[in-house]
Amino acid sequence: MILKNINQITAQDLQTLIDNSVLEGKMIEYKQELPGNSDTDKKEFLADVSSFANASGGDLIYGIVEDKGIPIELKGLTIENIDSEISRLENIIRDGIGPRISGVAISKPICLLNSKVALIIRVPKSWISPHRVIFKSHDKFYSRSTTGKYPMDVGELRVAFNLSETITERIRNFRVDRISKIRANETPVPLVDTAKIALHLIPVISFNPAQRYEISRIASHPEKMPPIYQSSGLSRYNLDGFLTYYHQEDRVEGKSRFYSYVQLFNNGIVEAVEGKLLNPKRPAGLYIPSGAYEKALIKSVSDYFGVLKLLNVDLPIIVFLTLIGVKGYYMAVDVTTVGASETIDRDILPLPENIIESYNDSAENILRPCFDSIWNACGFSRSHNYDASGRWIAK
Repeated sequence: MILKNINQITAQDLQTLIDNSVLEGKMIEYKQELPGNSDTDKKEFLADVSSFANASGGDLIYGIVEDKGIPIELKGLTIENIDSEISRLENIIRDGIGPRISGVAISKPICLLNSKVALIIRVPKSWISPHRVIFKSHDKFYSRSTTGKYPMDVGELRVAFNLSETITERIRNFRVDRISKIRANETPVPLVDTAKIALHLIPVISFNPAQRYEISRIASHPEKMPPIYQSSGLSRYNLDGFLTYYHQEDRVEGKSRFYSYVQLFNNGIVEAVEGKLLNPKRPAGLYIPSGAYEKALIKSVSDYFGVLKLLNVDLPIIVFLTLIGVKGYYMAVDVTTVGASETIDRDILPLPENIIESYNDSAENILRPCFDSIWNACGFSRSHNYDASGRWIAK
């Protein structure tokens, strides 16, 4: 794999591979031409892509002639409609591999001196492998070694499935553990004693034991990570990473209490907790402000996705939303809404997770299943803040 952002790779970088005779291997493969539309070409292409995902990730480089795995010429490609060609390749990958691989990137065309172009497909290591080629009757799993791709045997498949299940279990256990600590107020800053909204953005790659990010890039711009329902806050480093938090509420038993915080862990996990939106001390009592809380969460998810993108955190990312201490709360809606809100019948609402496979996904779409579930808990069929076409239009 070329150690550069895929869209910053130049023709000179590719020529350097040739000059240094960088051999094909576990993380790089050269192709003279793009795959065609024949079944054979598509099967070969899908085997290449899935093998990278099931191993350590890597780059498929198109436009280089190779001889026994050694690159010998930067010949380039002639492509009439690059957008159409990229769309074709993306469709083949999406429809021909299961489960879908998140984070596959296709480079911008790399212009060469001969007026042709090269193209790179970067496949990340998948943490929810193994991925299988499911094109027509070609039903196989592939991985890679230093000599290239190969079909996985039964033992390798068993290890891969066990690893995937272990990571899924660890992610869910992490959420349960963090919610338990939030309830017990074992948090980076002591919070006010109110019902709370807890938001977790958990990149699957964060459970790689060696995974750490350069969080100083965020620490130098804390305004990029404001607490939920706030435009700014205090900030500091802590043992787990970097923290932003909203100002002091009052003192209880001689201790400061705060409304909210956002914890960016060193491994890329984001935990945001908010205790003001569901404040039970308001005159109307225990209610969820139907528009305000959705608006605040949409903004925060968008903000925190920007943080993770800036850190170059690999997808997929699992989004969890949890309401804590909400038994007896109802949904506050406007007077034109038909039907009365029921009260929530449990203290904790652990809402279904949502797996995000693209940084282009909108926060409104990401959160809609969570919002619908909260409205369900209050006796409604769905969130009333979305129109018939699924567009968020808070009333």
